[in-house]
Amino acid sequence: MDVPGWCEKWLGSVPVRELFRTGHLSVVLGVELADGRAVVLKRRPAADRVQGCVEVQRHLARVGFPCPAPLTDAVPLAGRTTTGPSGAWTVTAPSGAWTVTAPSGAWTVTAEAYVPGGAQLERGADRARLFAEALARFVRLAPSPDAVSSVAPAPPWVGWAHGSAGVWPWPDDMDVDLNTRPGPAWLDDLGRRVRERLLAVRHAPVIGHGDWESQNLRWQGHRLHAVHDWDSVVCLPEPAIAGAAAAVFTETGEPFETATIDETGRFLAVYGGGAGWGTEEHEIAWAAGLWVRAFNAKKASLTAGGARVLDRLAHEAKTRLRRAGA
Repeated sequence: MDVPGWCEKWLGSVPVRELFRTGHLSVVLGVELADGRAVVLKRRPAADRVQGCVEVQRHLARVGFPCPAPLTDAVPLAGRTTTGPSGAWTVTAPSGAWTVTAPSGAWTVTAEAYVPGGAQLERGADRARLFAEALARFVRLAPSPDAVSSVAPAPPWVGWAHGSAGVWPWPDDMDVDLNTRPGPAWLDDLGRRVRERLLAVRHAPVIGHGDWESQNLRWQGHRLHAVHDWDSVVCLPEPAIAGAAAAVFTETGEPFETATIDETGRFLAVYGGGAGWGTEEHEIAWAAGLWVRAFNAKKASLTAGGARVLDRLAHEAKTRLRRAGA
């Protein structure tokens, strides 16, 4: 990818300084343009749903929700690129040519305004309430699903409706069919039961954020400053969106930061109280959160350090299943 050429074509100016670079499943590059703007470029494997995510982000930015404003639509980038070390992204910047290389394939590129500042919410804050209220605001301000391009399919950690054979969807960050790696037996059974419960849900879907982790939000004091990771926009029943968030909102990027049962319960009490939920909605929420935890534990079961993740879920599974009605 010719970064200066792309910026000149789609943004009308060329980069003069790199601000940062990061990425996991995509490469994220912050640059200052010659016209003074600071922008963030994001390149990831091509997927039709990215355009819908951009449209949702643009709508929310326009109505005043704290997020970076998109500067382009999703721009397809066909063709093959040079593979970096071990198939990873590599970026070279002003000491030489601006280029981006990555594993071979087709890609989608977007640009958004750079929103610096803010920090993850401190642990002493009433995190459950603040995260729940922020997500409720997101859902309230989001466009209706028929007003934007499709954001389907949902990412696998909320992808219980994946439509493939077997319990587990293909993971986003592993090249493996989890269904061919049986066990632990209790975990596969847990995934099956929770998936069946969620597939029976008939609530109308809404637009929300499917990865409401602490590391994706920035705050100034107790005021929400910016929400990031807009590739995680989803269209799911509202209790499921809230439930998935309630299971992971404490995750800062450090190991073993998943929400406790009490923290999940406090989040859902705030969200559900404002939404006027009954028993059914609370069960859907607990089931969605349990799916996220089960999917992550299934992936962890294939890694050397996964025992602690499995032990924690095994300890909590009975309580979470009961609350999910599964």
